[in-house]
Parts: sequence; structure tokens; C-alpha cells
Amino acid sequence: MTTIANHPQRNTLRMQLRENLLLRDMTPAQRQELEPLLVVSEYRKGDPLARQGDEEMVQFFVLEGMVKRVVSNPEGHEMILRFAAETEMDTAYAAWRLRTPIPYSIVAVTRVRAAEVPMPQWVEFLDRHPELKLRFEHEVMKLMSEVMAHTITLHLLDAPGRLSRFNRKHPELAGRIPKKELAAYLNLTPETLSRLKQKLGRT
Repeated sequence: MTTIANHPQRNTLRMQLRENLLLRDMTPAQRQELEPLLVVSEYRKGDPLARQGDEEMVQFFVLEGMVKRVVSNPEGHEMILRFAAETEMDTAYAAWRLRTPIPYSIVAVTRVRAAEVPMPQWVEFLDRHPELKLRFEHEVMKLMSEVMAHTITLHLLDAPGRLSRFNRKHPELAGRIPKKELAAYLNLTPETLSRLKQKLGRT
């Protein structure tokens, strides 16, 4: 981990942060205030950024690569709740506010570079900037709604419907997610996913 100011690619990192959907409307003064709080971390494919059950929480901004939000039961069965790539974020803000452990893990799907800030410092920063706090909390609610909609989809739609909905909702991710990961997200076998893709490609 290193700070942005000390990173050899700091100019690229600053540009990537300006492209983040949440941070892009920040004022120069806000950027200057936030930057010293951020550290840049690198993760390999499969590395956890946060673990289910953790009580120390961090706010993540994805600069490069893709992460997934995953829940698992004691038997090791996993369910993928969402993916996030460049310009997006992931967070345990709701758990922080509820004073509960993180209810899911955040795991690197590919090699990932992320800008991170400990949740206590992020919350203090937000409290100093009410408009940004409102935008952030709105985004957190959107993420929670997205996860809920995905869970409902798994129960209400058949396999072709699940794949079609994903392609419609997330066209920017459709070609980037490894087949095994996408199949798990849609609650399909990789073989079934391949057959569905071939069928949809012919229609």
C-alpha cells in the first residue's frame, strides 16, 4: 500500500479517481482534502479485499480490474451478489452504520488496483461535506436495491431470462466476467451458460 502522492503513477491514479462515478463531481478542494486519506493497494485474482465477518471496514474505489461481493455459508457454498469494475466502488457502509460485522466478502475477480480509506476516516470526511454524503448514501441504497433485485431475479426468472436481464442491465461487464464467475452469479452451470449464449447468439 502506498499513498497517491508517493505513487510513481500518481497522475494516472488522480485521473482514474476523477472518473469515479461518485467522486467525479467533487470540487478541487474536496479532492485535495481526500487524497491524503487514500492509499493504493494491489490485489491478485482471488485475493480478498474484505472478509465476511470483519469488523474493521474500508471504503474501496476500484481503479483497475473487477471485484465481486460474495456471501458464503458454513458449508462453503457461495452466492455472488454483485460485480464492480473501474469507476465504481464497494463498501460496508451499511454494516458500519448498523455496528454489525461485514455480511459479505469483497474479492478480486481479476488483478485489481483500488484506492482505499478506512471507514472511520471516510465517514468523518463525508460529515464535513453533506452534499457528497447525500450522493454517497443514495449510491449505497442503489447498490442494496441492485442486490435485492438480483436475488429476486434468481427466484422469478428462468435461465434464459436471467442471462438476458444481466446483458441488458450490465452490457459493460457482459464480455469481461469469466464464464465460471458469471455462471455462479446467475446460478447456472458453466455448460448451461455456454449453451444459452450460443442460443442467444443465433436469435
